Amino acid sequence: MLDDANYAPRLKAHFADTVRAALKEEFGYTNDMQIPRLSKIVLNIGAGTEAVKDSKKAKSAQEDLTAIAGQKAVITHAKKSIASFRVREDMPLGSKVTLRGDRMYDFLDRLVTVALPRVRDFRGVKGSSFDGRGNFAMGLKEHIVFPEIDFDKVDETWGMDIIICTTAPTDAEAKALLKHFNMPFNS
Repeated sequence: MLDDANYAPRLKAHFADTVRAALKEEFGYTNDMQIPRLSKIVLNIGAGTEAVKDSKKAKSAQEDLTAIAGQKAVITHAKKSIASFRVREDMPLGSKVTLRGDRMYDFLDRLVTVALPRVRDFRGVKGSSFDGRGNFAMGLKEHIVFPEIDFDKVDETWGMDIIICTTAPTDAEAKALLKHFNMPFNS
């Protein structure tokens, strides 16, 4: 899908066609470069205590995250030893991937239209999960809500962190941007 030369993600085209003009009117920007846009999406799976007991769990988390993102994930390692957690320095503990460009828009589209509606008892994402600088963070309890994961082949369900970074200077502008991408906020 991303290999086709004429392919453009649906949300990227939606941003260029309607969202930019709506945000420019809503916030009264004088220059097009002031309009907030997505800069990157970071996905993280921390395998935690399972990875401490079995080093293959971090590899499993990496494979699942690679399938979800459509881009190779890297394994994260412990920075220092913590004896009470039985963690040694450089021990594999999880996996992460940073999405930019077309893959970022594709992932956001799949997150909003496919994955979030599949979450059990979903009532929307917290509208207060911004960091004060226009970045939004959320977590999923199970990574199996993504259609790329074959439920029958999953040996472990992982929690997942999703951080959406924008160029917006304030949380209100970032929230408006994500609302235009149909992010289901509950407040």
